[in-house]
Amino acid sequence: MIKRFTLLFSLLFVFGCTAEAQLLKKAKGLLGGKEFSKEEAANALKEAFIQGTGKGVDVLSQVNGYLGNPEVKIPIPEDAKNVEKKLRGIGLGNEVDKAIESLNRAAEDAAVEAKDIFIDAIKAITITDAINIVKGSKDAGTRMLESKTTDDLTAKFSPIVNASLAKVNATKYWSDVMDKYNKIPFVKKVETDLTAYVTQKAIDGLFVMIAKEELNIRENPAARTTALLQKVFK
Repeated sequence: MIKRFTLLFSLLFVFGCTAEAQLLKKAKGLLGGKEFSKEEAANALKEAFIQGTGKGVDVLSQVNGYLGNPEVKIPIPEDAKNVEKKLRGIGLGNEVDKAIESLNRAAEDAAVEAKDIFIDAIKAITITDAINIVKGSKDAGTRMLESKTTDDLTAKFSPIVNASLAKVNATKYWSDVMDKYNKIPFVKKVETDLTAYVTQKAIDGLFVMIAKEELNIRENPAARTTALLQKVFK
């Protein structure tokens, strides 16, 4: 099947405004005789990304959205890898597993808050942004969203993650693990900012999922079912 996403926006933008009328005519013929404006095409891109980011957020905010997905599962912090190794070595792997699960539960709890931030950023996409997305790599839209939303996501996620860590007993499980580790003779104590760590990993996971959805949007635009997408893509 023709990858209509790339075809459509390449026709509309790649050769610039001087060829716009000719390109729109060609696009109309290739896309079943449908008439649409450049603005409608850009808005269709926005709708596609709103749906894609929404799906990514919905997947991650479910139980096991992070924990059950090896691509985004949040591990023990890097500076605590030695803690995990030593505790598993002395038969305390269950304690470590509880801590890891609780970190991921906190991320799942916070993920749903990302949706409005993404929607606001997508609505602000300009036609120039759309050109750059289409002409860029297969994750160009994701990278653009990442640059536009990371600061807002961090600010919004941090207090939510902090509250979620307490709600899902992550702070307790982490303290239990560290207390047991610190009782081992001659070990170097570890001080990890759990809120900052889980916040960053939760955001990283969101963009992993959004990149996958962007690829799906590019390759399967007919799967998008809003009225505007139907007008532009079918």
